[in-house]
Amino acid sequence: MIYAAYQAQADLLAPLRAVADLASTALHDTWAGPTANLYFRSLGGAAELVSRAHLTHERPAFGIDSVAVDGRDVGVVEEAALDVPFARLLHFRKETDTAQPRVLIVAPMAGHFPTLLRHTVRTMLAEHDVYLTDWRNARDVPLASGRFGIEDYVAHMILFLETIGPGAHVICVCQPCAALLAAVAVMAEDGHPAQPRSMTLMAGPIDTRVNPTRVNELANAHPLSWFEKNLISPVPGRFAGAHRRVYPGFMQLGAFLSMNFARHMRAHLDLFGHIVRGNDAKADASRSFYDEYFAVFDLPAEFYLETVARVFQQHHLPRGLFRFRGRRVDPAAIRRTALLTVEGERDDICAVGQTLAAHDLCSAIKPFRKKHYVQAGVGHYGVFSGKSWQNQIYPIVRNVILANE
Repeated sequence: MIYAAYQAQADLLAPLRAVADLASTALHDTWAGPTANLYFRSLGGAAELVSRAHLTHERPAFGIDSVAVDGRDVGVVEEAALDVPFARLLHFRKETDTAQPRVLIVAPMAGHFPTLLRHTVRTMLAEHDVYLTDWRNARDVPLASGRFGIEDYVAHMILFLETIGPGAHVICVCQPCAALLAAVAVMAEDGHPAQPRSMTLMAGPIDTRVNPTRVNELANAHPLSWFEKNLISPVPGRFAGAHRRVYPGFMQLGAFLSMNFARHMRAHLDLFGHIVRGNDAKADASRSFYDEYFAVFDLPAEFYLETVARVFQQHHLPRGLFRFRGRRVDPAAIRRTALLTVEGERDDICAVGQTLAAHDLCSAIKPFRKKHYVQAGVGHYGVFSGKSWQNQIYPIVRNVILANE
């Protein structure tokens, strides 16, 4: 089995990485202190690269302890507003009485933990009361908790918005945009009191027939049976989710690495160079990025296979074929929720036009309550993280939320 082979390899190399980590730690004072020389810095840097050559399967910390609100720092406390087997509805509660718009940030379930949206959350927190879908690694969810497919994802979106209550706003990043659009459509058709006031879809695959990327082409290169046979594996018996069938996060990461392998190799060579030259700030920035990037998340097999089939291969939502609990989902039912779509000009995962497609589907939303924005010069991650997100995209998101409060 794929997962068993991966785990055996990781266990076999663990002692080597442990020795390299000890060597790196022991040499740190030597290469960073007053007696630093090129030899010790190079030796320590090489040892660190060896010790870091592995993946982790635990969610990193968000590390957001405070945020500036109205010119003063206030504490931030993470609380579970709702706890269910596959996720927590995480509330970043601020220690202030200032009333702010409530916003649910919907994180992707795509091989990385929701902490990948740390910068998104941190930026939003100053002016919003922020909730987040904190998905659990499927290898840690006992088999007795049942299956989790794309319709279960839709049901979780409805449940989370119900928990937050009427009048909230929702922001969705990347892969689950189609599922969120389906959830809001179901709520609109039912006249649900908790349907959101605004919906922001960011770099999400609403219609992957538009301007297909390499990711879209790979999803259509094989029948669904090929994905199930070659990419799905049971969780090894030593973990809480033993025997649950998953799409392992290490396979998703491998696919991403292969798309830009030279860039990642160069980044690690640069890290070695930063260590040797004593450039701690740049070395720490690289360490932080790869600590997050190499923290991998296993997807439930049902969710992965249904997403490939219904979103990327059969295009259920834009073709009017998406069904939830036996009923057809119609985005044209959405009338009360404002719509903002955001895309990145250089996005090679979700190309320009794929998220914009939501506007045609949401035909009953009045034109003045719809807005589309393309951020020049950014790729996929630049849509929700970094300077472009903070300085150019976020102000647009904030204004849409304020306009619909």
